[in-house]
Amino acid sequence: MILRGIKVKQEYSTLKQIIRDRRAVKKGYLNKEVTEEVVKELLEDAIWAPTHGNRQPWRFIFVGQDQLPAFAKKVAQTYSADLQQNRENYLNEPNAILVVTMEAPEMEKQWDENFGATACMLQNFWLLAWEKKLGVVWKTNPHIYDPKVKEILHIPDNEKIIGFIHLGYFEEQPAKKDRISVVEKFTTFKA
Repeated sequence: MILRGIKVKQEYSTLKQIIRDRRAVKKGYLNKEVTEEVVKELLEDAIWAPTHGNRQPWRFIFVGQDQLPAFAKKVAQTYSADLQQNRENYLNEPNAILVVTMEAPEMEKQWDENFGATACMLQNFWLLAWEKKLGVVWKTNPHIYDPKVKEILHIPDNEKIIGFIHLGYFEEQPAKKDRISVVEKFTTFKA
């Protein structure tokens, strides 16, 4: 930033810094358990996201370290035989998985509002987890669309799986990937 011709180092508030530092942590998790208590604690704050009509359309299913191998095997079995071992290994990489669902109303407007609210809540969760060096990545692999996975998780017909949130503590921060400047994606309406 330049102030009266003097170059000044840009300072960020804590919130701005967390937003800019946050990364998807996809692997390299430490061998440290992600507990249900920690996830619930983070969610208690994350759910203060904006939600149209205060619908709070989200629901959570926690798969902890002790249940992860059996869960991974069941979900992997929804794939073709040649992919099952790969998918089972993949689902066993994180220390825990948080399955996030949302109410999926038939009215398109409400569906969009519910998805937006759930995405905002997940961003809150991600930022709060980042503060604790708990890595998060929001996964939308093909299995989240498979009706057999909904059966495994006992998810009712009026809910949609939004994602499997892979969780694990980390030491090494993933590399930063720059963003395209807002200037390149911003226009002003002129009548």
